[in-house]
Amino acid sequence: MSELTTDAPQSAAPEVLAWLRGRVAAQTGRPAEEIAPDAPLSDYGLDSVYVLGLCAEIEDHYGIEVEPTIMWDNTSLAALTDALLPLIAPC
Repeated sequence: MSELTTDAPQSAAPEVLAWLRGRVAAQTGRPAEEIAPDAPLSDYGLDSVYVLGLCAEIEDHYGIEVEPTIMWDNTSLAALTDALLPLIAPC
């Protein structure tokens, strides 16, 4: 589980975004720097099978439960990061 659960939401945002970019970069074979935070994930050819896999990776990495619909409701990494922060940080 990540150490982020003790951080305030905004201080965790850059680390969460960087981790997500790394996962998408690994899947697409692109450098993380080429993964734009505001671009729709579909622009990188990611399909629903990958989305489900990424949800599982998020759950394992951060020790949280993530509904797959979070990926369809938040189609960019920036939006996904914002949606994940309340789940990662304490209430």
